[in-house]
Amino acid sequence: MGQPEQRAEGAGPFVTRQTWHRPGGETVVWESRTARRRGTVAVRPPGAAPSRQAPADSVSVGRLRRLNAVAATAFVVGGALFAVGAGIAQFGSGDALRCASVYFAGGLFFNTGGYVSLLQVINAPVHTEGRLVTPRWRWWTYEPMRVDWLSAFVLFAGTLVFAVNLLDSFLRGLSVQQINRLIWVPDVIGCVLFLVSGHLGFAEICHRGRPCARPRSLGWWIVAVNQLGSVLFMVSALTAFTRPATGSLVNADIANWGTLTGALCFSVAGVLQLRERP
Repeated sequence: MGQPEQRAEGAGPFVTRQTWHRPGGETVVWESRTARRRGTVAVRPPGAAPSRQAPADSVSVGRLRRLNAVAATAFVVGGALFAVGAGIAQFGSGDALRCASVYFAGGLFFNTGGYVSLLQVINAPVHTEGRLVTPRWRWWTYEPMRVDWLSAFVLFAGTLVFAVNLLDSFLRGLSVQQINRLIWVPDVIGCVLFLVSGHLGFAEICHRGRPCARPRSLGWWIVAVNQLGSVLFMVSALTAFTRPATGSLVNADIANWGTLTGALCFSVAGVLQLRERP
């Protein structure tokens, strides 16, 4: 038998889709996100027969389901807590300690969701000419030439930078310069990392370097809603800059509403992610 013909697609140096045309006429298509989240590859028999999904083994499927449930739930809860914190700031007493406490609790869930998302990538089934093979369990790996790993790693890094911002928000007696350096700067950096992660997520789904519209794809909606949340977080961060001359925020209302609506986007994306399971 001859070797299968292979075609690779992706964005820049990243391979996000591979197609094998086997000598018998069968076509196998591996897509990065589908294999990682659904645990399947698409197989089209010879002729006009429709494609079927070839799943990974039960070990991979069970593993992916558990990781997906934990990550999605963490983002749902984390987003809800961030929304509550913003609501307290906008409509409640505005007590700084109470807001910081709620935000910090939400940040812990975001940290969890970010790391478990990275575990999903690290422990995803590996493809070998269209077959999915279960790798050994790993808690960490370094694979920067995988766009899914890079996206998840940047997202996790963003949650850790947000943790610095949230911890510093408990400090009292800071000058305006210290507030901007210790609280505002990490906030902006975290937002930038979230936006970069979302762009890489689009590259994985669209198989190219620029975003695309795929409204029939659940994975696309998850990335799109998360990216909208990241944009709203960035708007919130920019308007939360403290003016040195007055000691007040650029616009407290926009900052609170941006956080509230952005957080709800992450919660909605988490609910959608619960449906994107093997």
